[in-house]
Amino acid sequence: MKIGELANATATNVETVRYYEKISLLAPPARSASNYRSYSNEHLARLSFIRRARDLGFALEAVRELLTLSDDTGQSCEAVDQIASAHLAEVERKIDDLSALRSELTRVIGSCRHGTIADCKIIESLAPTPQLKGAAQ
Repeated sequence: MKIGELANATATNVETVRYYEKISLLAPPARSASNYRSYSNEHLARLSFIRRARDLGFALEAVRELLTLSDDTGQSCEAVDQIASAHLAEVERKIDDLSALRSELTRVIGSCRHGTIADCKIIESLAPTPQLKGAAQ
């Protein structure tokens, strides 16, 4: 299949397919007589794997490690578990950060009295702290 067909089949941009080839996540495809890239079902499977891993938020280096591990089907999956567990810990950290952000935004929005901008607690909370009177400027 041609690059556009591969891209469409995996919901990937053509430029991204080329990039994955450039960084060796995808093997270079064979070329047709007219020099078009000719992708195989193995390319399709590998790109689908990459896309799914990326959709789950794995970084490219983690995807590279997972691909390398998946190429050796006889080994223990302990290393895969370690990569996935590290990623899960990072996702949980981000969820905690987002929860704290939600709480702060809820607090700030809750302080709104729907008055004028001059009295707006949201604007006040976003503005830099004013300098103290008498402080050197």
